Amino acid sequence: MTWLITGGAGYIGAHVVRAMAEAGERTVVYDDLSTGIAARLPEDVPLVEGSTLDAERVARVLAGHEVTGVVHLAAKKQVGESVELPLHYYRQNVEGLRVLLEAVTDAGVASFLFSSSAAVYGMPDVELVTEETPCVPMSPYGETKLAGEWLVRATGRATGLATASLRYFNVAGAASPELADTGVFNLVPMVFEKLTEGAAPRIFGDDYPTPDGTGIRDYIHVADLADAHVAVARALRSAPGADLTFNIGRGEGVSVREMMDQINAVTGYDRAPTVTPRRPGDPPCVVASADRIATELGWKARHDVHDMISSAWEGWVRLHPEAARA
Repeated sequence: MTWLITGGAGYIGAHVVRAMAEAGERTVVYDDLSTGIAARLPEDVPLVEGSTLDAERVARVLAGHEVTGVVHLAAKKQVGESVELPLHYYRQNVEGLRVLLEAVTDAGVASFLFSSSAAVYGMPDVELVTEETPCVPMSPYGETKLAGEWLVRATGRATGLATASLRYFNVAGAASPELADTGVFNLVPMVFEKLTEGAAPRIFGDDYPTPDGTGIRDYIHVADLADAHVAVARALRSAPGADLTFNIGRGEGVSVREMMDQINAVTGYDRAPTVTPRRPGDPPCVVASADRIATELGWKARHDVHDMISSAWEGWVRLHPEAARA
């Protein structure tokens, strides 16, 4: 079986490629390299450069590599940018998915794993978010991910394609320094950047109804997330017509202030954060229940927050050697 991994040269994608290879799965990567980095990929993994909007190119890749399953990670994923550019996000994330699914069904591909997001839930007012928690996304990005789930599920029901949607929570860390996140859009690299610049990191709001007033999130190590993809991909292969949806998190909330304290401890910096007003749409607390995937597939996260921060810091220092001189 050959798995096509769209977006496989990205931060998460490269980890999925490595985990699939280590599990003995054959893969080919399809990536437009707008944010992906070809050097992240093993030398024996084919890379085809292209957009999911290019129907002819997608069809050639599926046929030429005899693809039997797809892991679709390629997407635009910046919440703020999606508010400014909603049409761009819908074109890339929804139309790109529609084109890909059409090619997949025409080619007779059997399995399709979709990269979704906890952003589909919006601002849930529950202690633990389950897969049955109502989805009320608060950004065009979250909307495109929910629309993507609908499109994937409907295609599976109409064609018999085995499908799964994985709702990631807050991804951090690196399996090895060369696979570290090079973007500065998530909390951990954002704090690293401020520390490296000699500036104070920012907390957006400390007046939430939480123990220390800062927002609480569920963080998942990217290596654990990659392992979840392997488990779900194998489940799809052995369950024709499957329709699966899983949260991917640890079920443990960590506040923004607690994260910053741990980052200071790992990096050796001791810089107090500054507090600025809340960002619109940020919920007080979003923590996953990952019981379903644990029960059905036996997957459970192995890494804690310290692992995430320390591995991410190794990758950051590799890219920014001056950061280690603090």
